[in-house]
Amino acid sequence: MAESDLHFGATSPMDAEDTARQAKWMEELGYEYFAAGEHYMRGDPPGPSHASLPLLGVAAGATEKIKLVSSILLVPFYEPLVLARLTATLDVASGGRFILGVGVGGEYPEEFEAAGLTVKQRGRRTNECLDAVRQLWTGEPVTYQGRHFKLDGASINPPPTQRPGPPVWVSGRRDAAMVRAATYGDGWMPYFYNPQRYRDSVDKIKAAGEDLGKDLTDFQWVCYPYITIYPTEEEAAQVAARLLGGQYVYGGDFINIVRDYCLLGPVERCIARLQEFIDAGARHVIFAIVCPREEAERHIETIAKEIIPHFKGGTG
Repeated sequence: MAESDLHFGATSPMDAEDTARQAKWMEELGYEYFAAGEHYMRGDPPGPSHASLPLLGVAAGATEKIKLVSSILLVPFYEPLVLARLTATLDVASGGRFILGVGVGGEYPEEFEAAGLTVKQRGRRTNECLDAVRQLWTGEPVTYQGRHFKLDGASINPPPTQRPGPPVWVSGRRDAAMVRAATYGDGWMPYFYNPQRYRDSVDKIKAAGEDLGKDLTDFQWVCYPYITIYPTEEEAAQVAARLLGGQYVYGGDFINIVRDYCLLGPVERCIARLQEFIDAGARHVIFAIVCPREEAERHIETIAKEIIPHFKGGTG
C-alpha cells in the first residue's frame, strides 16, 4: 500500500477557547484533518459540548491546509436551507477544505424532545435533509417536497467552493446508516466498531452501492477509533471506560466492550490494533482522543510523532 493512500486526523479534545492554537499546532504536526463534533444538551462524553461548525470556522481561520471535518454534525436538528448555507459558507471561507461528517444522533432522546423533534423520525429527516442540501449546493433554485421539508425555488449564493459540494461522510453503526452512506454519502465513518465489524460494513456498503447502481470507486473509507494511550492496556482501558461510560449504554461488562472497540495501551499496541482496521479497508483515520483534559496535548503529540509515522513511512 502506498503511503499516500492513508490519511490521518484527530478530534479536538481541548477547550473551545483553545481551538485556533490547537488547529494551527495540529497542522504543524502534520495532521491532515481537524475534527469537531457536537451535542446540544450534554457533552460527548458528558461535559461541555459546542456546535461543530463554529469551531471549524475558527480552525479554518487559523490554518491553511488542514481539512475540517464535522465529526459528527447531527443532521436532524437542521433545516436543509440553513445547513446548506452554513456549510457552503464554511467551505468558501476555508478555501474548499470542509468535509461534512453527519449522523442521526439518538443517544440522548431528551435532546430531540427539547427541540420539538421525534427521535424515531431522525433517520428519515436526515435522509431528506441530505438530499435537499446536495441540491441546494448546486446554487440553482430547488423545489423539494418531502415528508419533513418543503422548498419552493430556494437557493443559496454563493455555492460551496468544492463542486458539486463538500464530501459527505456518513457516520453510524446500523445497517440503515450503511444504506444512507451508499445513497447520500461520499464516505463511511462508523464509530465504536471493532475491525471485523468494520470489514463487514465495507462489504455491506459496497453491496448497497451495487443495488443502487452507484459507482463507489472514489468512496472514502474512514475509521473513527477511540484512542487512549497509557503505559499499559489495563490503565488505558480503565480511563477509556470511565470517560466513555457516560456516553454509551450497553449491557454486559463495559470495560470489555471498550477493549474490543478502542485503541488502548502503549503505542505499539495501538499501532497493531489500528493495522487491523486498515487491513479491514480503512484509508482515512480520525482519532477520537479519550483522555482527561490535562493529557490531551500528550496524546496529540504522541499520535503525530509515534503512531502516524509508522504508517506514513516516517522514522517515528
